Amino acid sequence: MKTLVIAEKPDMGRNIAAVIEPRAKNNRTYLEGEQYIITWAIGHLVGLAEPDAYDPKYKRWNLRDLPIIPEQFKIIPNPKTKDQLKVIGEVAKRCSHIVNACDAGREGQYIFALIQQQLKLKQPVKRLWISDLTAESIARGFAELKDGADFENLTHAARARSEADWLIGMNASRAFTTRHQTLLSVGRVQTPVLALIYDRQKEIEAFESQTFYDVKAAFKQEQLEYMGTWQGDRLTSQEQAEIIASKVNGKDGVIAKYEVKETKEYPFKLYDLTLLQREANAKYGYSAKKTLDLAQALYERHKVISYPRTNSNYVNEQNIEGMHKALHMLKSTSYAAMAEGADPSRVHVNNKAVCNPQRVEDHHAILPTLKRPGTLSKEEQHIYDLVILRFLSHFYPPAMYKQHTVLTEVEGETFKTGIKELLSLGWKVLITQDKEQKKAKSSKKGKEDEEEESQEWNDRSFDLSPDKPVHCKNSEVKEKATQPPKSYTEGTLLKAMESAGKSIEDEALRDAMKDSGLGTPATRAATIERLKKVGYITMQGKKITVTQKGRTAVELIRHAGVELLASPEMTGQWERRLHQISKGEASADVFMQNVQKFTISIINKVSSQRQAPSSLFGGEEDKPKGKGKRSTEKATPPGSNKEGQTGKRSTQAGATASVETTTPVTARSSLGRCPRPGCEGHIIEGRKGYGCANFKSGCQFVIWKEFAGKNISHAMLKSLLTQGKTQLLSFKQDDGSTYKGRIILLPEGNGKLAVQTEESSAALKS
Repeated sequence: MKTLVIAEKPDMGRNIAAVIEPRAKNNRTYLEGEQYIITWAIGHLVGLAEPDAYDPKYKRWNLRDLPIIPEQFKIIPNPKTKDQLKVIGEVAKRCSHIVNACDAGREGQYIFALIQQQLKLKQPVKRLWISDLTAESIARGFAELKDGADFENLTHAARARSEADWLIGMNASRAFTTRHQTLLSVGRVQTPVLALIYDRQKEIEAFESQTFYDVKAAFKQEQLEYMGTWQGDRLTSQEQAEIIASKVNGKDGVIAKYEVKETKEYPFKLYDLTLLQREANAKYGYSAKKTLDLAQALYERHKVISYPRTNSNYVNEQNIEGMHKALHMLKSTSYAAMAEGADPSRVHVNNKAVCNPQRVEDHHAILPTLKRPGTLSKEEQHIYDLVILRFLSHFYPPAMYKQHTVLTEVEGETFKTGIKELLSLGWKVLITQDKEQKKAKSSKKGKEDEEEESQEWNDRSFDLSPDKPVHCKNSEVKEKATQPPKSYTEGTLLKAMESAGKSIEDEALRDAMKDSGLGTPATRAATIERLKKVGYITMQGKKITVTQKGRTAVELIRHAGVELLASPEMTGQWERRLHQISKGEASADVFMQNVQKFTISIINKVSSQRQAPSSLFGGEEDKPKGKGKRSTEKATPPGSNKEGQTGKRSTQAGATASVETTTPVTARSSLGRCPRPGCEGHIIEGRKGYGCANFKSGCQFVIWKEFAGKNISHAMLKSLLTQGKTQLLSFKQDDGSTYKGRIILLPEGNGKLAVQTEESSAALKS
C-alpha cells in the first residue's frame, strides 16, 4: 500500500509532490504517484463544535445556562471544506502509512490532529519537519522523517490552547453580552491586548503637559564649533533660563571634562516574525497581518525565504553552511554588490550573535533560501529586501564610532555635549543614510530628552583640545513641553505583546519573556485584526485608538472583578504554561482544570454585575434583537482556528456614528478636508456637529457645534481645520470674570478640542 502525505495547503502539497513524486497524476484534490498520495487541508477542515451541538437550548444566549463546560469536546467538519475532508478520508483507505506534512508548528500540528481524530485514522504517522519549501529541504526532510509520537506533547498544547480559548471565549462573551444586551467579544488573548491599548490611551488622556526651558550654547575653539546643553535641574522659569543664557553669551570658557571612547555597533538580530512585522510597520506602514501574508507568500509560493512563523532570532550549527551558500547565490542577483563586499568568515558556529542553538526551538530565524527570487510584487520585494539586508549585515564588520563627552564651563555654568564621530560604517554601508538609519538609531535609544542625544559627525572629525579655551558664540533659550506616552502602532503593540505588556529594554530579558508573551508570533496579527473587526479599536494613520465600545468592554470586565481576563502579564503566563506543555514539562489536564475554575468564576461575577446603559457602547448596531437571544449572526467558536478570539460581528463605534444629519451624504457640501492622518474624507455638517463623510468606513473625526460656551461657526471650523486654532476669543469663568484664549484642535485625530489661554500654552482639555 501507499503512503498518504497530508500537507496544510494545496501549494505546499504540490511543492512536496514535485520532489517526491514528480510524475504523479493530478486528480485536482490530490496527486497520486507510485509510492505516495499527496493531498492537503485548506487551513482548518475541522473545528470545535458550537455550544448548541451539546444541547439545543444553547442556541439562545441565556446567562442562566452558563457556564458551558463540556465533559468531552466535540469536533465538527467545516461545512465550506467538507468535500476536501471527504477526499482525505477516501484516499486514506488505500494507504498503510501517513506523513503529517502540515506547517511545522503548533497550529499545523493541531490541524492534522483534528483531521486524524475526525476521520479516525489509525495508520502509523511520520512527521515532516522542515523550515523551507525548497526542493533540497523537502528531499532532506523526507529522508529524515521523524516519528509522529515525538510530537504528542505539541498536540496536547495545541488542543489545550484551543479548548481553553473555547471555554473562556464562549462563556465570557455570552455572559457579558446577555448581561449588558450588547454583543461583546471576549477572548483569552484579545482581551488583554485590548487592555494594553486602553491603558495606554488613558495615560495619554490623563497626561498634563508641562512647559520647561532648555538653554543651548554654541561654542568655538579655533576652527571647531559645537553645541552644548545647560546642565542642572529642569528649568520651569523662562526668566531664569534667560538669565543663564545672557550670563554666558559672548564669554570665554574652559573644558571642565573631556572623555573619548571607541564604541562598536553590531548588526541587529536576524528576524523572527514579530521583529519583521515591527520593522515593516515602521518602515512601510504595513499591518502585522499584511507582513505575515507577504512573508507567507515568499515562503510558500516563491520559496525564497525560510518558515516565517518563527520566534527565534538565531540559527543552529547546521544552518551555517546554508547561509554561506545563500550568500554565494546572492552574488548572481541584484544584491551582487552587497554580497561581494561580505566576509563569509564572520558567520561561523562560534558567532553567538548568529549561531545559538540553545535559543532555537521549533524553527531558526528567517533566512533567504538558495532559490533566486523571480518576479516579486513591490510589497513582496519590500519584505524580501528587509530579510536580505538583515542577513547580509552579519557578514560585515561592526560600525565603529568615537563617542566624545564634553563638559564646557562658562561663568560657572556647565554645558554638556555628546558627539558620535563615525570612524567606519561597517555593516551600515548596506543601509542608506536616511529613514531606516534614523529608525534603527531611535529604537536603540529609549531616551526622550534631547539633551541626552549625541550629535552625529559622519563627515568630519571632532578635534577638540581640552587644554585650550573656548568661546561662547551665542546662546538661546528653547521652550519645550513634556510629551505624553506615544499611542501604540501595530509595530509597538507587537513588541508589547511579545513581552506581555512589560516595558523591557534589555534584549536578553526580552528574549526570556518570549515564552510568556500574548499569543504566538503566528497569531498576534490575527488578534489585532480581530480587535478591529469587532469594533474595539480603530486606526488613525499608524496610531491605534480604542473606540467607545472598546473602552466600555475593558471597564466592564475589570469592574466585574475578573481582572485576570484583562491581565496581559497573567495571560502571558498561561502562554508560558502552554509552551511548557509542548515540551512535556507541564500537564495539559491541570491547565484545563484551572481554566474551568476561572471560567466558573467569570460567570459568577458577571451575573451579579449591574447592566450597563446602552449609551456607553457608542452605538446601537451591536444590541441583540431580543432579551436573552443570541445575535442573528453566529459567533465563531474561539478555539476553531484562531487564538483567544470569539465573536464575528463587527461594529461601527465612536463619536462620528452619533453625528445627526437630516440629508444624505451625497447632497451635502464639503466644509473642508478631514485632518485625520490617512483619511481623504470631507467634513460635512450634521445637526449637532461637523463630521467626516467617511464615518461609515471607520473615520471617527467629529467637531461638536458647541464647545466651552461657544458655537463653532463655519469660519471657526475652517480655521480649526486649516490652522489648528481659532482667532483670539473671550471666555467666561465660573466667577463671572473673563479671559482671552483660543480654541485649538488637539492632535489625537478625532476632533477633540481644548482652550489655550493667551497667557499660557497649557491647554485645558474638554
